[in-house]
Amino acid sequence: MNSTLIHQAFTEKTTSFNEELKTAVLSTLSALDEGKVRICEKKETGWQVNEWVKEAILLYFRMEKMRPFQAGDFNFFDKVPLKKWTGKEGVRVVPQALVRKGAFVEKNSVLMPSYINIGAYVGEGALIDTWATVGSCAQVGARVHVSGGVGLGGVLEPVQARPVIIEDDVFLGSRSIIVEGVQVKSGAVIGAGTVITASTPILDVCGTEVQTLKGEVPENSVVIPGSRSKQFPAGEYQVPCALIIGKRSESTNKKISLNECLREFNVPV
Repeated sequence: MNSTLIHQAFTEKTTSFNEELKTAVLSTLSALDEGKVRICEKKETGWQVNEWVKEAILLYFRMEKMRPFQAGDFNFFDKVPLKKWTGKEGVRVVPQALVRKGAFVEKNSVLMPSYINIGAYVGEGALIDTWATVGSCAQVGARVHVSGGVGLGGVLEPVQARPVIIEDDVFLGSRSIIVEGVQVKSGAVIGAGTVITASTPILDVCGTEVQTLKGEVPENSVVIPGSRSKQFPAGEYQVPCALIIGKRSESTNKKISLNECLREFNVPV
């Protein structure tokens, strides 16, 4: 991998790919596919985007030609082939769980019929349930439960944009949607149908006074969909928000803690 060469080629908007550049791009895609590099990594100062890796993906799109390829009985026509499973990965992959090359899934994870896009990372022991979508470059932590129909947004451009980040031990309820680089911190519980964008007001209503957050769900927060009144020229209407209604208790046994939390706060899943 040659990050300097990749960045230079991307900056210069090259359309000519010599062997050295092709090798740099393809080796980066292979490293992504094997989990050796990541789009985004957690550092002491927070999550850091590796822009050159995004640039390699965009160069790959520019370099590759549309072509037919086959996965079992199904035919596709695209630039990016599907990930090839051997069984040695330690991942359970149910039929119609589609993972694009350049995404990585750690061992002991379960993929029900779902879709994981290029550049995404799924941590050990995660469950990606039926019809859930993990968008391009989204980062999903260990032991995360992504329920049926959940949508995690993807982002490739601009290259400096932070992707959706779901940290360890998070529970995402059915049909919840997390997009635009929102970060859900460890242990949080997102109730069914909750939609959080970068501009969605996240209202902590646990205390006597409301606290307003945007773009980030704090650790162990229990979140449900809500609405609040807003005045417009044509009148007053209800607009969506997300409500933090409690905190998940700290426990060494996260599964028991989660079940207790769902019952205590009557959170839809």
